[in-house]
Amino acid sequence: MSSFVKQGDVDQESFDWGVIGWRLTPKNGSKHLVVMDVTLEPSEGHAFHKHPGQEEMIIVKQGEITQFLERESTTLKPGDSVFIDEGVVHASYNDGTETAHLQVVIGPSLGEGSGYGLEDVSGQEPWASIR
Repeated sequence: MSSFVKQGDVDQESFDWGVIGWRLTPKNGSKHLVVMDVTLEPSEGHAFHKHPGQEEMIIVKQGEITQFLERESTTLKPGDSVFIDEGVVHASYNDGTETAHLQVVIGPSLGEGSGYGLEDVSGQEPWASIR
């Protein structure tokens, strides 16, 4: 079902690492995509994890982040992005002094609810020792 999504319609969910604004999910009628607005405050980050069966694109809209793909990392600034193959371990950290705003697209959507599948590996080696 096609629809307009106004900012006031975006459900906000807070986590210990930041905030997700659920812009497009199966709950909103999406069959293939999950689209999120993600906010990372300075010194916060989404620790090492992967999405089995899902690809991801992260686009930096404001601020900057240190983005990890497995053990490799780089700084992403506004307009920069990263494509993450399904199942690849990754993490995003705001090492800057300003709030980072990201647009995140994940596909395919999985099942009901958020459509977002995640496996946290941050407590496992080598990920627990990288940062």
